[in-house]
Amino acid sequence: MPASLLRQSSAESQPVSADMLLARDVRALRKSRGLTLSEIALRLGRSVGWMSQVERGLSRPSIGDLRALADVFGVPVSLFFGHEVPDETERGVVVRAGRRRLLGTSESGLIEELLSPDLGGSFEMLRSEFAPGAELKSPAMRPTEEAGYVVSGRFDIEIDGNWHRLTEGDSFRFGGKRFRWKNPGAEPAVVIWVVSPPVY
Repeated sequence: MPASLLRQSSAESQPVSADMLLARDVRALRKSRGLTLSEIALRLGRSVGWMSQVERGLSRPSIGDLRALADVFGVPVSLFFGHEVPDETERGVVVRAGRRRLLGTSESGLIEELLSPDLGGSFEMLRSEFAPGAELKSPAMRPTEEAGYVVSGRFDIEIDGNWHRLTEGDSFRFGGKRFRWKNPGAEPAVVIWVVSPPVY
């Protein structure tokens, strides 16, 4: 095996630190929103150098910084926690059922759990649970490709003006189109949702 590939393979097998996973999340969120380091730094009242260090895992943001970043990105602050693992070999690779990062609230009608170890890859995978009667009233559109698999319940999704009623075992995919959803059933609907690139 060439030495360069051996070095790369060895580097990839090294455990990833919690700080580096947090750095990947921050960078992925910034890029998905089309923001520059300067724009984020300005909004936070921080230097560009500090922001760059955060994205490289060289500086750890305080709780206050994480709250401010969550506000800027429009995500719950809980997204930045949960990188701790009982086995270092699993960090950045495995997500145990009891250690998923929880996103959303029961009041919103949508609770999501991040199934991916972080947001640094080319896609993110979520377990989305839609409460009975919950709906996204205004269509959303993002520069992504998305796919989903209905694990249980009834799930209606409108894609590019066309409504589709899905039930257990059905799946969907779309990219760069307006969409909205609702759960017309009396039971929660559970959907495994994949988004590329990550936007959460």
